[in-house]
Amino acid sequence: MLKKIKDIVKVAGEIILNAHHIKDGIESKEGRANFVTSYDVEVQNFLYQELKKVLPEAAFIGEEDKKRENVIGDYCFIIDPIDGTTNFIFDYRHSAISVGLAFHGQIIMGVVYNPFLNEMFYAEKGKGAFLNGRKLNVSGLMISEGIVAIGTCPYHRELTDETFRITRKLYDTALDIRRTGSAALDICYVAANRFALYFELILSPWDYAGASIILTEAGGCIGTMEKKELPYRLPCSVIAASPRAYEEFYQLL
Repeated sequence: MLKKIKDIVKVAGEIILNAHHIKDGIESKEGRANFVTSYDVEVQNFLYQELKKVLPEAAFIGEEDKKRENVIGDYCFIIDPIDGTTNFIFDYRHSAISVGLAFHGQIIMGVVYNPFLNEMFYAEKGKGAFLNGRKLNVSGLMISEGIVAIGTCPYHRELTDETFRITRKLYDTALDIRRTGSAALDICYVAANRFALYFELILSPWDYAGASIILTEAGGCIGTMEKKELPYRLPCSVIAASPRAYEEFYQLL
């Protein structure tokens, strides 16, 4: 099943790569700087159509749904068709398709694909995490030994002061700070040892679902600011890190 999901996501990536006149089909959603393009909708519709063939009994939760299911049933795909839509609009070329498959509320498979770099991260529960066929293993990086990525909660500006209070503490400890605009890729970059840690004070399930299992299968840690498990049904804060950086983060707060 994972191979079929990967193949479908790869084809969906071609829709993004072949996009043109992107700014002609932009709509604003709730919150500041929260956009959807016609390609977000096209990619999501394609994924729904093709993934339904792989697992007909599955439910779907997607970022661009007008009405979302509140309960995750036996199987449920949690999808972000373009994570990093603002990047996509401005040709920043750092966006991803994210697909997580949940079973009874727990993620069992995840695929995150950046078509611009042709990098596909993927994992299946109990079988490890991979980047283009290369097995991923999270190292023991401390915050002081690596780069830290942050999310700035642009749709929730009431969290700005707290975000930058924490960021200042991390900046004073880490080698440097990055803000990339794609939560799914940031979490995967922790799995690939590109980042020691990533945090954001509020994310939706489609932002973190697919990437979360990639990180945990690589040996990393992910949870909320309160050190609780991710709910996958609701927005929440997200901390993703190597095990050592994960513990160090809470000591810095």
